[in-house]
Amino acid sequence: MENTRKLHVRKRIALVAHDNKKHELIEWAEYNKGVLAQHDLYGTGTTGAMIENATGLKVQKLMSGPMGGDLQIGAMIAEEKIGVVIFFWDPMEAQPHDPDIKALLRVSVVWNIPMACDRSTADFLITSPLMYEEYEAKMTDYSKYMARKIPV
Repeated sequence: MENTRKLHVRKRIALVAHDNKKHELIEWAEYNKGVLAQHDLYGTGTTGAMIENATGLKVQKLMSGPMGGDLQIGAMIAEEKIGVVIFFWDPMEAQPHDPDIKALLRVSVVWNIPMACDRSTADFLITSPLMYEEYEAKMTDYSKYMARKIPV
């Protein structure tokens, strides 16, 4: 039997942005307010508050990214509580929580989560017909990895 993960019609979307990208994400969220209103939104602390203030949309706010918000989103992905990630990250500036960011990107791929890291990809993702229907995401089989012998 093939392992899948179900993304419901009403998606649970995480919205994250580094400081230099917050304005861009807010502008994108304002433009896509009608679509985003059809889904459940989650955001790291500052980004979530800024999006909520700019759009009037309800955003479930987690901790600030450097304080653990990226890790909270990663945990929610593993618990199947987040199904889409929109993360406008700044590739030109080192972040104090770079390991957390890498972990969030990694767990998104492990769990086969649709993820956009820039505005163009976010535009393609949000306008996909798959955003408006239930979707069965095929999961990678990690059973051999999980069953591996670990030297003591």
